[in-house]
Amino acid sequence: MKIIPAIDLRNGKCVRLFQGDFEKEEIFSDDPVQVAIQWENQGAERIHVVDLDGAATGDLTNISIIEMITKYVHIPIQVGGGVRSSEAARKLLDVGVSNLIVGTAVVENINVVDELLEMIGSEALIVGIDAKDGIVATRGWVNQSNVIAFDLINELASKGFRQFIYTDISKDGTMTEPNFEAISELVALPIKIIASGGVATIDQLHQLRTLGAYGAIVGKALYTGDIDLRKAISEMTN
Repeated sequence: MKIIPAIDLRNGKCVRLFQGDFEKEEIFSDDPVQVAIQWENQGAERIHVVDLDGAATGDLTNISIIEMITKYVHIPIQVGGGVRSSEAARKLLDVGVSNLIVGTAVVENINVVDELLEMIGSEALIVGIDAKDGIVATRGWVNQSNVIAFDLINELASKGFRQFIYTDISKDGTMTEPNFEAISELVALPIKIIASGGVATIDQLHQLRTLGAYGAIVGKALYTGDIDLRKAISEMTN
């Protein structure tokens, strides 16, 4: 199972939010590029970057920092937050981003997402499903839709989408545990599921691997030291 360290960008800094609340922000570093280099040096094979400002506004606010990250690290970078048009997608690809994550557009403008799937393929395009109580939220988790997460993922899987990040908003940043129940349902579909939200221990990573998760995004637990990235990667690949 892949262990993917997270870098959440807001106002040019590396932060973590509690349950997606922009009012509950904790700044971990003023230098996101250095953080990315650190994760690469500890064995990361991929880094998960979210432009939180972009997620809220729909604009690629932190693209200059993302470009710096792709310049100084040599592993794939997957980016989400504000990817709501083919123009935004091309800007990210042009600065060296390997994988694009679409979330809000899946609910609000599926035609754009279909275009991106045709443009870059199912290996490079990742669908980010952010859910609270099983219902999809959009625009940086501010807007709650009436779309059931499982139904949406199942529908998109039938259209050829293959990689999904499932984030339980109520778990994110809480250092409690992932939503094992939701992951156990999703892994039954013919897709790659990356679990996100609430990962706090290596034991929980073992549980996710046992369930059949393709990967897990780890954020706050790395910054607090509760999970050692090098050790987690070693255990998940052996």
